[in-house]
Formats: sequence, C-alpha cells, structure tokens
Amino acid sequence: MTPNAIAAGPIPYAGVGLDRAGDRRADPAWVAAQAADPRAILRPLWNDECLVTGGVPVVLPATSWDAVLLGLDGDVPVFAVDLSHLSKGDALARTGADGTADIRMLYADLPGTEAATLAYARGLLRWHRFQQFCGRCGSPAEARNGGHFRACTNQDCAQLLFPRIEPAVITLIETTREPRRCLLARHRASKTGGFSLLAGFVEIGESLEDAVRREIDEEAGISLTTVTYVGSQPWPFPAGIMVGFRAVTEDEVTTADGDEILETRWFTRDELREYGDSRPLGRVDSIDRLILTEWLAEK
Repeated sequence: MTPNAIAAGPIPYAGVGLDRAGDRRADPAWVAAQAADPRAILRPLWNDECLVTGGVPVVLPATSWDAVLLGLDGDVPVFAVDLSHLSKGDALARTGADGTADIRMLYADLPGTEAATLAYARGLLRWHRFQQFCGRCGSPAEARNGGHFRACTNQDCAQLLFPRIEPAVITLIETTREPRRCLLARHRASKTGGFSLLAGFVEIGESLEDAVRREIDEEAGISLTTVTYVGSQPWPFPAGIMVGFRAVTEDEVTTADGDEILETRWFTRDELREYGDSRPLGRVDSIDRLILTEWLAEK
C-alpha cells in the first residue's frame, strides 16, 4: 500500500509531492533566490478561492509578488499569494483570470497533486490573513521562514506564531452480529440531507481514540469495543486534518442526540449499495467515501 492511501484509493488532498525545504527556507536569501528563479511559479488565490481561466486554476511567474513559499517541485520553486486585499475585479485583472472557484468544486477535474498543492496554499494563506497580530501582546506579526510562521515584532515579546491545525475524527462503526452493519447519520449541518459517517473535533487533553469514543457516545449513545486507525486526510477548509477510524460495537440501539445528529441508521452492505445507487456515498474529495467504499468491498 502506498503512502497517503487506503485500499480504496489515494486520499484526497494528501501527497502534495513538494519538497517543503524545511532545512533551507529559514534563510531569507535562499528564499529570495527561489522567488527570483525564472522557472518559479505562483498560485494566486482570492478570498480562499482559486483564480481561474476557463475553469482552470491560473499559474503565474513568481517574480514581483509578495508570496509564501510552498516548496520545490523537483527543482522548480512553487509559491502562493493571497490577493484578498484587492477587489475581485482588480484580482482578476492583475492575474488575467476570468473568475474564481472553490478548490472543492474543482477537485474532480484536477490531478491529485495539483488539488493537494492548492489546498495547502489555501490553508496557509488563510492563516496569514487572520494572523496579522500577535495573540500574546497584540503587536503586528511578520512572516518568516518563507511564510511558514510569523514572529511578533515587539522585541520584548518576540512570540513565534505557527499555523493552527484543528484535528477531527471520522469513524465507521460496525456491528459484531451477522450480517455486519455500519452506522451512518443524518447531520443537521448537511447540505444534502443524506447519511454519512459520524465525525467530530478532538478536544484538549484527548487522544484521537478518546475523541472517537466520546463523539460516538454523545452523538449516537453507544459504546465501542475496539477503535482502529485507517488513515488521515488534510482538510484545510479552513485548517483541519481529518483522521479516519474503524470501530466495533456490541450496542445496536442508538439514540441520535437531536442537536448535531437528526437520525441514525444501520446499513447492511446490500442496503448501503442500494442507497449508493441513488446518491453519492460521501463527498468525492473526502476520506469518508474511501472508508465506506473499502467497507463495501470486504467480504
């Protein structure tokens, strides 16, 4: 099995494939030399969306931009720039784009490594936009390390500020009794109203496995006998990482919390296939689809 993959396929937004140059980007002169490289390319974004031409993300030369370094594609430097300070019209004019588009809406038509690079750029640029000041003393903070952290400009503080990552867990729960069934839920926040895996954010002081057990107890009212890691997915929308698990329960009577979860339902494999014939099983760009697809393929 290849890295960033489970049996059902590669995990969306993983495997960005860039050398992030962590051992070199601390040198401002080296970063400047990469920006001056005539081969260097730039990925422009505006308010978290890609600037596109004909529905294809724009790629520009990296010179003359105040950009962050994403890394090296082979020996080609790759940068990203946030144009959110401009009006949409000005951003389009400056980049030659004819519109903007959400990366998640473009995903199905993009090569996996390009989607991963754009998602990486989106998360890093958004963090910079919302971390202009030190959270400790309130002084302005400036980008350092090629844009991979910010530093407070108050010398009495000098706090280093790193991008925030918000971990979440997503879990397929399976019964022990035959025929095996998995538990899905209708979430209040769902735009489609369909069934999907249960998920939730990790709290301070929790292990990932503890978070799985708590979330399932809170949302469905059942306890788990085993919890097993299956894979993780970058989800910089805006700053998450989704950690996938499989779990087993002997409880088959569930109680939806009525707050986040409107309804829970057990599916056999045949029932889940039938359900999947009428609507997608999870988002095309999400790990939940891979986990469900893998469960369906098992005997």
